[in-house]
Amino acid sequence: MLVSCWSAKGGSGTTVVAAALAARLSRRGDEGGLLVDASGDLPVLLGLPEPDGPGLTEWLAAGSVVPADALARLEVPVRPGLRLLPRGSRAFEDPDRVEVLAAVLAGDTREVVIDVGVVTARPGDGPAAEAARVLALSATHSLLVTRSCYVSVQRAARLPFRPSGIVLVSEPGRSMDRREVEDRIGVAVVGEVAIENQIARAADSGTLGQRVPRSLERALRHAA
Repeated sequence: MLVSCWSAKGGSGTTVVAAALAARLSRRGDEGGLLVDASGDLPVLLGLPEPDGPGLTEWLAAGSVVPADALARLEVPVRPGLRLLPRGSRAFEDPDRVEVLAAVLAGDTREVVIDVGVVTARPGDGPAAEAARVLALSATHSLLVTRSCYVSVQRAARLPFRPSGIVLVSEPGRSMDRREVEDRIGVAVVGEVAIENQIARAADSGTLGQRVPRSLERALRHAA
């Protein structure tokens, strides 16, 4: 199964949700899981050293001369049963090659989660934006991660495509509730994550790679 986690606005919690979901899904089958970092923030969040070697962007840039199985040699362990495919240091340049990447990941026998980052639909955003859209929409489950924030929800509602489901990051003091988010975007909320100190501490300390707070695991149990 291939799951993409993305947002329509930065700072929505996409990377935290992707890391926690990958940890959960990796325990479901015998093959384990793969977490794909298309945004570049996962090593810090997982408490891993910054990769100093090539990543998926270098694989993409190399073109068809590099076989698909070379991707596996770029992976680094997070913990037993879960591996990370680092982003790399190059820019996303060829959306057609990104479609090949999406097909390779979809054919992986493991549970695969992609942290896509921000997805937009503005003309002229360039190859990186197109690559993000390809990765977001090529997945078995395409999950929009959004706060109950008017700007975030409006941006998502204006996109010309819809996710499979919404992971709502709820916070006190917001006037927009779950039902209104669903109505504006036209898609069901499949997971609701409350902003809590325990989750924030896990993210800030880089321990999500080893241990996911129970409240976060429970919130994502029906997400994919």
